[in-house]
Amino acid sequence: MKQIDVRCFVDMEQSPESLHAHAIPEDIDIRPGDSVLVHGAPSRIGYGERLTLECSATVTRANIFGRSWTHLTAIFALVELFEVGFLPKEST
Repeated sequence: MKQIDVRCFVDMEQSPESLHAHAIPEDIDIRPGDSVLVHGAPSRIGYGERLTLECSATVTRANIFGRSWTHLTAIFALVELFEVGFLPKEST
C-alpha cells in the first residue's frame, strides 16, 4: 500500500455549542477506502476548550479491492438511513 506523509490541520472543540474533532489533510484528495493517521494531535481536550493546530499525517491509499468494498458498503449504509419509518397513529 502506498503511504504519503502530509501536513494536517486539526480542529477540536468540546463545549456546550459543539463537540467535534476534524482532521483536514493538506494538498491531497482523500478517496474512498483511504485511511489517515494523524501524528501529534491530543486524543482529548477539556470541557469548554477549543484547539486548532497543525501537525503531520500519514495517508494510506486503498487498493482497488478496498476502494470497491468501501463503495459497496456505503450503498448499504445509505439504504439503512431510509429504513426509518413512520407508524400510523394508533386509534384510541
